[in-house]
Amino acid sequence: MIFYRTKTLLILLLSAFWITPSEAQYNDVFKKENIKNQMLKVAGWQMQHSNGLAENTWTNGAFYTGVFAAYQSTKSPVLLDSLLAMGERNNWLPAKRYDHADDIVISQTYIDLFRLKKNVAMVQPTIDSVEKMSRVPGNEVKKHGITWWWCDALFMAPPTLAKLSKTFKNPAYLRLSDTLFRQTYRLLYNQQEHLFARDASYLVNEKGEGKKEANGQKVFWSRGNGWVMAGLVRLLDEMPRNYEGRDFYINLYKQMANRLVGLQQPDGLWRSSLLDPASYPGGEGSGSAFNCYALAWGINNKVLDKQQFLPVVKNAWIGLSSLVKDDGKFGWVQPIGADPRRNFNADSWESFGAGAFLLAGSQVIKLKG
Repeated sequence: MIFYRTKTLLILLLSAFWITPSEAQYNDVFKKENIKNQMLKVAGWQMQHSNGLAENTWTNGAFYTGVFAAYQSTKSPVLLDSLLAMGERNNWLPAKRYDHADDIVISQTYIDLFRLKKNVAMVQPTIDSVEKMSRVPGNEVKKHGITWWWCDALFMAPPTLAKLSKTFKNPAYLRLSDTLFRQTYRLLYNQQEHLFARDASYLVNEKGEGKKEANGQKVFWSRGNGWVMAGLVRLLDEMPRNYEGRDFYINLYKQMANRLVGLQQPDGLWRSSLLDPASYPGGEGSGSAFNCYALAWGINNKVLDKQQFLPVVKNAWIGLSSLVKDDGKFGWVQPIGADPRRNFNADSWESFGAGAFLLAGSQVIKLKG
């Protein structure tokens, strides 16, 4: 096991009550060395606790995106060795379903490692899978009408295709991503709320018929929209600045960012259901971490106004830091599911939650001011 010493931010969260940290605690949590230690502690704990699923499934694939981001921030040889060993154990294979976005999220890490090691064996299975997806209609289209039919897919697949496009200077991959992304956008994005429905089963028709929260609001899942936000910034990181469709993604990102600001709760976190926070009093770790990551990226890349968004990101990071236990477990992560209605507590963890925390840390550590 990997052990690291770090100062611990003592913030108590009791339901929706927020105890303001002292100035010393506030400053301490943003020290770069402490952020690094916190990231290493979370990564170390998670790598020692298996969820029983294959390493190339989406839960662990999302985790490893965070581990690579943590490696970039810390330059830890232990993290890099762990990532390379993971790829070798998997024979650099994505999961089995060539047309399912979940099954190529692990490939984001494979591509990142290929960029370091230049071994084509690390990415050839991913290339083969994506090429097949571009040519052969699969079960997802047959069942749902479009390939990426649920909003989480926008984290899993578009950054993978954009990374391939940039790495191999092949614009066809990015065009494919653009086509499939916009299909999902047209189906699931609510132009009034500036949020994504999880999938078509959560759409409300013109008569107002459809799934609703207890307060009568439409169901917009925090983690689902967190997946989208995190996926957007990972996509934009890989997209050429002169790409003709880039403004579409920037505008979408800004719309969602501005909407999320107003939905953040006093403890810095977001609730499982964005429009019905009272029904879900506990702050949810994974969606909050994805949002923190995406908003911090916007500040660091001068896409978002620093004066407006820096307090939001700092409050989010303080809240997220309070969810890390002394041993490195990142808790208050809602279990796997398709909607907000799943119970969870301080001991609830999922590997993708740790990955989201690591992604957030990789951007928070770059903040200035």
